[in-house]
Amino acid sequence: MGINPGRFGGGLTGISFTDPVALREYCKIDNNLGNRKELSSEFVYKVINHFGGAKKFYSRYFLSALYPLAIIKNGKNFNYYDSKELWNFMSPFIADSIKEQLKFGAERKFAISLGKKNAKYLTKLNKEYKFFDEIRVLDHPRFIMQYRRKKLDDYVNKYLEVLQSK
Repeated sequence: MGINPGRFGGGLTGISFTDPVALREYCKIDNNLGNRKELSSEFVYKVINHFGGAKKFYSRYFLSALYPLAIIKNGKNFNYYDSKELWNFMSPFIADSIKEQLKFGAERKFAISLGKKNAKYLTKLNKEYKFFDEIRVLDHPRFIMQYRRKKLDDYVNKYLEVLQSK
């Protein structure tokens, strides 16, 4: 579970961590949404390809976000937790969104939070609503691509380790 979709990735395609290029190249879904790549999407599909491809990955995992819609402020991405007032207003909706997603048949043993700050809020909701037995935390794909690109293979391996753990 990510934060909330970015305006050039999941906010545009409707699929978490998936930009229009990844939608075409890896999911084989043709679209006219442009050719702009998004950093988080690039990392996530690197992980997905190492996992065995989109079909294998999506048959086991559901990528989502705590808040399912892109939030834009002053023309830039804005995270649900960047404003205390926004979080207070949105947290009941976020909890309802998670409840609805769990109805898809999700395994509730653990959820993976993409992003440490995101994990703080997911953990807070999880303590109240008991969605999952455990929250596992990974660094956010954008953080990795922006600040830790030299260790990209290490991060891909860490993601695969968490995904393949029981």
